[in-house]
Amino acid sequence: MVEKAYEWTDGAVLEEHSRRKHRILREYFSQYLRVRWRRPQQNRFRFAIVDGFAGGGRYKCGAPGSPLIFIEELRATLEAVNLHRVEQGFDPIEVECLLICNDGNRDAIELLKTHVAPIEAAVKAEVAKLHLRVDYLNDTFERAYPTIQQLLAAGQYANVVFNLDQCGHSHVDLRTIVTIMRAQRSVEIFYTFMIEALIAFLRKNDPTVLATQLAYLNVTPDDLAGLQGAMSKNVWLGTAERIVFETLGTCAPYVSPFSIHNPSGWRYWFVHFANSYRARQEYNDVLHNNATTQAHFGRSGLNMLSYDPRDEGALYLFDDAGRQQAHGQLLEDIPRLISRAGDAIEIGEFYEGIYNLTPAHTQDIHAAIIDNPDIEVITPTGGERRKPNTIAVGDTLKLKRQISFFPMFLNGGKTG
Repeated sequence: MVEKAYEWTDGAVLEEHSRRKHRILREYFSQYLRVRWRRPQQNRFRFAIVDGFAGGGRYKCGAPGSPLIFIEELRATLEAVNLHRVEQGFDPIEVECLLICNDGNRDAIELLKTHVAPIEAAVKAEVAKLHLRVDYLNDTFERAYPTIQQLLAAGQYANVVFNLDQCGHSHVDLRTIVTIMRAQRSVEIFYTFMIEALIAFLRKNDPTVLATQLAYLNVTPDDLAGLQGAMSKNVWLGTAERIVFETLGTCAPYVSPFSIHNPSGWRYWFVHFANSYRARQEYNDVLHNNATTQAHFGRSGLNMLSYDPRDEGALYLFDDAGRQQAHGQLLEDIPRLISRAGDAIEIGEFYEGIYNLTPAHTQDIHAAIIDNPDIEVITPTGGERRKPNTIAVGDTLKLKRQISFFPMFLNGGKTG
């Protein structure tokens, strides 16, 4: 497939996959800020945003691009949070943000400046607690990255969000993603690409593995055209998701390998990288708030990729039907996971172990814990939790002495 850059000067068209992606980006970014500002005693927060493929700022329809979305949500969320803090008797929080916008197209960057300038001026004039600085770079992302890292290091930014929206291109080296994830203490990446670009990369660099992954689809690595007919099938989504996870899974501790949902053909992937299970937890919940925006094919419990895509697995769209299915699988998966640790596991350790391989919502995981007849939740003081929304990180999940399906453990988790 020929890659085509946006024609920002003539008015770039906002395609449906980008609209869905922006919806997730906007909501997650707002939630990211709320989580980072949740401590009432906190008075100051410093962070940076890097938009590696920033574009021209606004689409032909007038909708904002990612740089404007970041500024809009930063302002709106800060105003809402500070209003709430004052109502609760706490001091407002003061925020310092560096926004680095890079694009390889000079016309796009110049156009972006005209869209950002009035919003930036309004922030400076109207939002006393927000100190926003916007820097612009004009280069390919790989060539710009050393300069970006110098700016982050010079400002000693420990908290960084990267948005790498390639719009179908393949201009970010996977080694650079690994470098980014290791460079800052708290960093997250949103990474967009077309699945054809990844497969073309693997065909060149790891053809044997790719051939194995595609074999049962009757598609060879040299026959990318053969994928066009398969891309709208659930089995293809499951295969592609595994390819994505196996390729990108080593880049960060937590990788969300879900595609942008498009029943006519799953082509665009919107991947979230994080170093903390808490970030993946929040990301999963945001996807459920935007049901059918992204898609997963496989299991909906704790081991989402442990299935044979040729004869099992289901489409999971983060909707009510999927959540009901997930609840049933979680009832089986959670006690089995606890048993591998013996008979008890601290909830924080439990979260760390599950969140790279589950699409489930936090509420569904907690509900399955409380509803399970074989599990009890013990508080640090020895009490017992009885409601899902009271489960806390310091609690312990423990198997009861008499459990209803003990033979499952004796058979290695298999019945029959």
